[in-house]
Amino acid sequence: MYELDPRYIDQLETIAADIQESEELQQYLDSEEEEDYTRLKELFEPRIAAVYEEVANDNPLQLIPLELVLLDPAFEGLFLPRILGYAVLRGEIDANYQYTRPQEHFKEILLTICQSTNFEVLKKRIGQSVQIGFALSSDIWITNFINSFPNKRIRYYLQSQKLERYRRDTERAIGYRRYKQQFRNENYFTAEFPTTVTELAINFSQLKHFLIHRINLKADNTSIMEPIKDFVSNEALQSTPEHLQIMSLYANFFDLSKEEQAYLAPQFNAVRRSMPEFSTHYFTFLLEILHGDSILWMPMADQRLSALLDRSFTDDLSDYYNLMDTVHGKGYIHPEVHEAVKKFHDQRPGLSTINECARQTIAHYFASFINNLEERAYLDFFEISKLFPVYMTIFANQQFNQQLEKLSMNYLRRLLLTFTDKRGKDYQDIKKFVFAMFVEFGFLTDKEAVELFKTRRKKKTAEQES
Repeated sequence: MYELDPRYIDQLETIAADIQESEELQQYLDSEEEEDYTRLKELFEPRIAAVYEEVANDNPLQLIPLELVLLDPAFEGLFLPRILGYAVLRGEIDANYQYTRPQEHFKEILLTICQSTNFEVLKKRIGQSVQIGFALSSDIWITNFINSFPNKRIRYYLQSQKLERYRRDTERAIGYRRYKQQFRNENYFTAEFPTTVTELAINFSQLKHFLIHRINLKADNTSIMEPIKDFVSNEALQSTPEHLQIMSLYANFFDLSKEEQAYLAPQFNAVRRSMPEFSTHYFTFLLEILHGDSILWMPMADQRLSALLDRSFTDDLSDYYNLMDTVHGKGYIHPEVHEAVKKFHDQRPGLSTINECARQTIAHYFASFINNLEERAYLDFFEISKLFPVYMTIFANQQFNQQLEKLSMNYLRRLLLTFTDKRGKDYQDIKKFVFAMFVEFGFLTDKEAVELFKTRRKKKTAEQES
């Protein structure tokens, strides 16, 4: 575990001292009224949150040490409900929405809250967090935790937070997703960089999601560069699929200096040469990224990886990134690119992972163009759609065709909401195009096209009929 920087400790000690010396705390201790605790919270939690936000942005590997400091009674339980929620969401869950291992940090925070002299006030702010945390935990873990309290009042409260409906997988999934949505704009991700294969198996998922979050956040990752470099060069971890994925996230999505590129390139290529079935593992990972929505893919990712490759070593990566250099360099609309993609695709099984990566790259280009196209620029949509048959013929892939169909139908719906005058030129141009080209592409049948543009008659009211 990383140590908390002394400057953060100093800030927190100052806040704790101010809390203990405040008139607001004295007023609350005298009255024991919730409204007085609320004043204390309003005064000091923003200061704690400011320190937390700074650590989360600049030194995220120190978040757990920071949270442990906040467990000190001198903070009077302030900010603990927030970090309890963070602890609930950090745990890795399986397909059945249950923790893959007991969450000791969640337990530690909840234990502190329950033992706090301010428990009666705090419990009103933690109900949903406890409910979801218990829903994701095993019955044995919950029972042992509840029974560890001699105080019947606390045991009764905790038992009431174990909801029967969360015994069902579907309800648990719905509850978890709703709860997580509340924290969508919060920055609470942290991780530990493992040094052994055993640690890697335990910490991989959290580390992967942590890095993806940092990538999407476009955060300053200066503080985690050294741990990443140590991880990448750790020979005990190299040649494992987990190491490959973390190294590939670093290679594809981090803005690296020339020195960092020079350090990473020989590491990446050495693993590439020595790891059995490296290409298979790599393209499986890449396809996960291209298919998913956890990271916004951009051409720059391919360009970063391409710059690291040793081209003297001939393998699928060299072939794929040679193609990507052409696609990104000349553009997917260029005839030479069409020929290059066709040649690459035809040399491999149509449903191979590497071919699917190529298809998804082209699909991302179409999606980026169409999704960002304004309704008034529909003529540009007409123009780009001329490429649909080209790539549909090259790939001969139903899933790719369906992706183009979904993009096109979504844009068409936007057009029909914008151009509502059915006698207007815009509406008529769109209608003619859809009847001609959407039917040809196989996006609509003749009957579906007619139905789409059919004028709906309004039902007459009883007064109009009379």
